[in-house]
Amino acid sequence: MKRCLVTSFVVVLLTTFSYSANAQDAARASYQIASYDIGANVVQSERALAAITTVVIKNTGKAAGSNLTLRLNSKAKLKSVTANGASVTFHPLADANAGLQRVNITLTTPLEAGNSVSLVFDYRLPVENNTGLETISALGSQFRPESFWYPVLNTSFTVRGIDTAPYKLRIEGGNVLSSGTEKDNGASFEQPLYGQPFFLQGAWDRVEGSADAKGVTAYLTSGAPAEERKQAEVMLAVAAAARSFYASLLGSAPAIPLRLVSVRRGAGFGDTGTILIERAAFRRSKLDAATTMSIAESIARLWVGAQAPIRGEGSSVLREGFTRYLAALFLEKQFGRDASEAELLRERMSYAIVAKRDAPISRTTQLDDTYFSSVPNKGAMVWRLVERKLGKDAFMTSMRSLLQSNDLTLTAVRAALTAQGGEPLKKLLEYELDQPTEMDLMVGVPQLRGAESVAALRNLGSLDAQVTVTALTASGERLKVEATVPAQNFAEAVFKTSAKITRVEVDPDKLFPQIDYSNDVAPRAPDIAGALADALRYFNGQEFARAESTAREVLAAAPKMQEARVMLARALLGQNKTDEAETIFRALLEDPLPLSNTLAWANIGLAEIAAKKGQGADAGRRYTDAIKAEGEYGSALAARAARIRAEASPAVDDSIRTFLAQLDKDITNGTKADVESKVVPGELIRFVNGIVGTKPEVWQTRVLRTEQWDPNLSAADVTINSKVLGKEASGTALLLLVRSGNTWKLAGIELFEVR
Repeated sequence: MKRCLVTSFVVVLLTTFSYSANAQDAARASYQIASYDIGANVVQSERALAAITTVVIKNTGKAAGSNLTLRLNSKAKLKSVTANGASVTFHPLADANAGLQRVNITLTTPLEAGNSVSLVFDYRLPVENNTGLETISALGSQFRPESFWYPVLNTSFTVRGIDTAPYKLRIEGGNVLSSGTEKDNGASFEQPLYGQPFFLQGAWDRVEGSADAKGVTAYLTSGAPAEERKQAEVMLAVAAAARSFYASLLGSAPAIPLRLVSVRRGAGFGDTGTILIERAAFRRSKLDAATTMSIAESIARLWVGAQAPIRGEGSSVLREGFTRYLAALFLEKQFGRDASEAELLRERMSYAIVAKRDAPISRTTQLDDTYFSSVPNKGAMVWRLVERKLGKDAFMTSMRSLLQSNDLTLTAVRAALTAQGGEPLKKLLEYELDQPTEMDLMVGVPQLRGAESVAALRNLGSLDAQVTVTALTASGERLKVEATVPAQNFAEAVFKTSAKITRVEVDPDKLFPQIDYSNDVAPRAPDIAGALADALRYFNGQEFARAESTAREVLAAAPKMQEARVMLARALLGQNKTDEAETIFRALLEDPLPLSNTLAWANIGLAEIAAKKGQGADAGRRYTDAIKAEGEYGSALAARAARIRAEASPAVDDSIRTFLAQLDKDITNGTKADVESKVVPGELIRFVNGIVGTKPEVWQTRVLRTEQWDPNLSAADVTINSKVLGKEASGTALLLLVRSGNTWKLAGIELFEVR
């Protein structure tokens, strides 16, 4: 509770600094962004973005106002600000949030209630270090909204949430991607929906959707191989299916193009129909679960936030929570119940990590470190509870009507649903949205009472819980009863059977957010996350039998959990139980929606089995598939090392070998300028500064293997021997290199095990 009070205080304090106050304040002005019109130029030679941004702001309050506060990237250098064509006084000030500056503006003429003002900002934003939020590179530039490259009234750090508005965007140089309608052969975009301005600039190959996926296009890295185009077609079909599914629930889809864009950085972002997807997803052998959820949630936001703008406090409960709820419905429709249940388990496990310290989700912002685990996941649980109270059809009918409004707020949604569901639903929403989680549902071992078996139930929360309780008898019969467990009280689940009950569970669908899910089952089940960590520890210690036993315990509680199935198969393989391990690995690859890490470890396991059988070619292919999955650091490291061992003579590009030999010389004997000349500008800033500052006595790179990813991008597996400040180190690394003219430049270090 103490943390919640602190969080609320911080939120209130931040909100006070914004002049976009609640319009219900009769004595104050309240501001809202009506539109953006942005013209910008990426100046490669200066590594800066020059922009002129016109922001139309409307006073939606009930009084005139003269003072406005907007926020902008702290590194942006403002040249001028005008209001309706006339210069105005502005004061850039440091903001409480790192990376931001406040721009206080005083209008010469007060802005009357209901009127608008057109502010024009002329500024330049330098970019020293390329990141997923802001990148300037000859290889491709991008600016996401989170970089605050344009001025805003509200941010994700306030309970009012982000600003969205229709916008026009013009970027000099062409080859631009954003959202909305493309104009002038890719030089500009117009977005009529409510979105956040962003853009990418580079070179892509287009893959158009089939007749069933009309209006959906994938943009792949220029020169992408056929396998990426094939995977893109799968994603286009999924995106089109999601659009059709949501249209059946929420009404006609907005007439806006859908774009899936392959990126090296910034994946996971999606806004008003354009979705950034990591390039690895296009290289995988199957569509993975995380990519599918990213597509599904992003397309849901066409209805939730784009077609209907979401404003006011707690907007993220709709923008993040409701779209995740919708995405899980789509997964079940498209890929089956097992796929949706696996996703719900992952959401619950993510939330469980922060459940004991989360704040009320209607007040949680990205200032809270619990935000990304709490708001989307608990939010989705809350909407499932509402669906259960009202019924799915009634719930969707209400939401469809609400989403057709011009100004959607969480307050309006709560009022409409309460009018339909009455006082019980009002209490549910107040409890789940406005309070931190405190509920803990418990169940005891059933006791025989005559011809019945009775299980004790307990509820530590302050809300009555209407729950399902299931039981499994020794003969395999499954029983189910409904029960109400009063707030902070006890109840009973009575099963009309005298048969021995071996397992009983309260709330088996895990509808209610709780602080502890391990005591929902009797006999008590192991904590899934903790048990899985134990299994990994046993495996790393080569205690394969204990790892197998622990993995089986996890699977008894969560039979479809991919991570536990992977661990079980790896533990079996460690004990030379090859046939059983192979069966599990192959089944994992047949899962309708595998995790990227599942693809990686399953292929590694099958490669090891193939190598034992003397099937070297098959082992090499499996290791390559594992590498392309890019599941996690550990699987990538293991697969790359094993592939090199499995190949008789790995291919090496001599031009890359020559380039890295010269880089070695520059590192030990050259100047900082020499080293920087061999690195893509804006990349590896810390590496360059660190290695130049320490001046290694020895730095020797030996190329083990190279592979070409596209015409201008290659990867090199290398070993490095070094001596820095008298300390020797050696190990492996994975270097990314980009062809620049007739030579190479270092673009990234993906793996680094030099110790």
